[in-house]
Formats: sequence, structure tokens, C-alpha cells
Amino acid sequence: MARIAVIGAGMGAMATAARLAVAGHRVTVYERGSTYGGSVGRYERDGFSFDTGPGLLHLPAVYRDLFVKTGRQPLEECVQLVQVDPAVRHLAADGTSVTLPNASRGGAAAVLDEAFGAGSGDRWNGVLGRARDAWNATRRPLLEEPLRPDWQVLGTDPYPALRKSGLLRRRPPTLAEVAERELGGSLGDLLTARVRAYGLRPADAPASAAVLPYMEQTFGSWYVRGGVRELATAVYERCLERKVAFVFDADVRGVVERDGRAAGLSLADTCTVEGDAVEADAVVCGVDPRALGIPSAPGPVPAPPTGLPGRYTLFLALGGPRPAEAAHRTLVGTDLTVLRPDDPAVRPDSAHEAVTVQAVVEPGTTPTAEELIAAAAPAVPGLRERLLWHELRTPADIAAATGALDGAVPPPALAGAGGRLLHPSNTTGLPGLYLAGGWAHPGGGLPHAGMTGALVAGLIVEGADFRGSR
Repeated sequence: MARIAVIGAGMGAMATAARLAVAGHRVTVYERGSTYGGSVGRYERDGFSFDTGPGLLHLPAVYRDLFVKTGRQPLEECVQLVQVDPAVRHLAADGTSVTLPNASRGGAAAVLDEAFGAGSGDRWNGVLGRARDAWNATRRPLLEEPLRPDWQVLGTDPYPALRKSGLLRRRPPTLAEVAERELGGSLGDLLTARVRAYGLRPADAPASAAVLPYMEQTFGSWYVRGGVRELATAVYERCLERKVAFVFDADVRGVVERDGRAAGLSLADTCTVEGDAVEADAVVCGVDPRALGIPSAPGPVPAPPTGLPGRYTLFLALGGPRPAEAAHRTLVGTDLTVLRPDDPAVRPDSAHEAVTVQAVVEPGTTPTAEELIAAAAPAVPGLRERLLWHELRTPADIAAATGALDGAVPPPALAGAGGRLLHPSNTTGLPGLYLAGGWAHPGGGLPHAGMTGALVAGLIVEGADFRGSR
């Protein structure tokens, strides 16, 4: 039985802790804040409840696997998952409104043909079909295996550009170029808006970013009844069941090195629960490693993506009931997401509605609450008249809550772009020190952060023989 110290109580860190505890290790999680979940938090006021992080879950199989591998109760007995249907409503800049069904290739094609003309659905499914090829080519090395030593091969874009599309073969196309040449106009905006919502720039993202809307259309969009925070609670409770210990308000200052390997943690003087030092046989960093000056693995490795767009989140408390026909998720233009869950648990009663607005913005851009309300108004008829109060959450708030530098939200890892959107390896330049969570391979987002748990646990339990999750 090894002593494992985990830094941070985010989703990836907790997924790692639960798996290591099941393997027989003594695991303690040290969290700088007063609660678990990292960016997957909750804001409550006057009977309203809002997710501070992701509002939907894609690829729920990641967490189903976690619960199968760590206990008797499956995921569906711990949280209530609801498929969101329709999956998304798009409000394009030209006023076009398109509502796409959940996890239905044929249904999406029919809707798009009606909105944009015959053949539009075939073009859309053609792009996602090529995204499927990219998914199949990279799924295992990019998502299910530790980052390979020759990771540079993942810098080649696996998206098979359409022949005679006008895209230059000497340079792989960007996602924006695929949207323009293979879809065009407002139809192309549907693709770029989906990718932009992940915190990526379509103009410089590789064409392989099309795997993200492919993943949504294939595996569906899911809502956790009560909010995604309930998923974080379920993972936390699973950790407690497996005897994982948690120390909150524990400000980790650095990793202790002894005899050339990680030997524990150093804590701030104000952390009196464990004193100012913690002994451990291995350390897992589940937060942005740059905040602690943690070294990378030997040799040239991917650096954490930098200069990322930020995310502003606006919570809106509305008077009046939620219309039955309202879509759960609406994308307004290419930068704004409006979430309107049909969930009694997030509002005081049926005469009120809780709405969340998320905006992806470039560094240095600081939208006001009034600007976000104006942008969201087309998605919520009568918004201004119904508004009771609002609360704005900025990247600075994210930085304060999670420790992420500049409050950036890490995107999922993607093949292509010369490896620029890969994330640092789960192993580091210091033996016994591992990286989990959104700032490590295979990147950010609920599914990808959860995948780091399987990768890091495998590396610790199986060592050099570990070849990937199964």
C-alpha cells in the first residue's frame, strides 16, 4: 500500500483518487478551496441554483466506467442522467434558427435540408463522417493511452480534407476553412459555433476539431438532474466510500523532492491540519501545473496551450415560468451559449426560471453583464422584463476558485496543428510525480478530465507496463 498525495479536488483528481484507492493505496486529497469539484461548482441564491462550470455532459461512458470500476453502484443509481432533446438550437447572425435533435444523424440532416435547402444535411453529415474517420484514427492514442514518446506524430491532422474543396494540400485546413468550403454560410457557422463553445478558435484550430460536434451528435448530450454539480458530488461520495481522505483549505506550495523523486508536499503555514509538510510515496497534481512550477517530462514535450480564450458566465434569475417549447441549449452566433434547463431543482418554483449565459471571449475582452444580457435576449423572449437579478462570473473569479492561471479553461486535446493543442504528459520530469485533470493529457472538459483518472491510476498501479485503459 503506497501513500498517494493528490493536489486538488477537481473532477480529474477525484477520478484518479477513487481508482487508486480501489487498487489498495492510501490516498489523501489536498484542496486549496473549501469544497470539491474544481470548476464544477454551484452558485445558489434565493432558491435559484446554477452550475459554475459545464452545464452538460458529453460522452457519459467515461463516468459510467469510473463508477463500474470503483464500486457496486453504477452511475445511473448515483445521479439522474437525462438526454437533452433537442440537442441544441442555433440562432445564426443572419437570424436563421435551426433546432437539431439529439444523437440523430438522419434527424439532423432533415432539419438542415429544411432550413438551408436540399443537400445541406448531406454536406453536414459528410463533414461529421470525415470527423468520424479522425476520431477512429486518434481515439486510442489521443484519449485512452499515455502520451506516446513520439507524440509529434499526433501533430499531423487526421481529418481527411474533401477532395477538390479548394483547400491547399500543402497546408492542412483549419476548422474555419472546412466550415467555409465544405458547408458555407450559416451552415458553416453551426460547425464553428460548436467548436468555439469548447474555448477554441476555429480560425486556427485544426480541422480535427470537427470530432467535437461529431462526439456530441454520436453519443448525445446529457443533463444531470439538479445540475452537473451533482455529478461532482457523486464522484466525491464515491471517493469517500473508497476511504479517500480530503483536506480542504490546504494551500499546497510545492512538491517535495528527495533522492531524485517526489516524496510529498509542502503546505502553507496556515495549513495546520497536517503541519507544513506531507510525506508521500507518489504525488498526483490535479491542478494547473504551471501554478506550482512543476517540471515536464524529460525531452521536448507539448507545452500547455497558452493565450486561450476566456469564459464569462452570467447567472440570470427570471420571473415567469419556463416555456415548455424552450430548448435546453441555444447557441447565439458563434460565441454565446444560453442554457435553460427544465429542472425544478434549480428554481424556487414553477413560476420562475434559472438561465445561464456563457460567453467565450478573447484575452483582454471584458464584456459587461448588460452586454451579455443584450446578446442573450434573442434566445429568451421577454428576458429584460422577466429579469429579477443577475450575477456575473469572470475569468478572475475562475482563477480565484481553481488556481488556473488567468482563469483560462483548458480545451480538449486535439490531433493536428503541429501538436500545439496537445497537453503535457501524465508523467513528469520528476519520478513519482504525475499530472491529472484538464491541464494534462488528454486535456480539458468533463470527459477528458475523467479520462486522466484512468491514465494516471494505470501508470501508478502498472508502471511502465501500462499500455492504456481498456
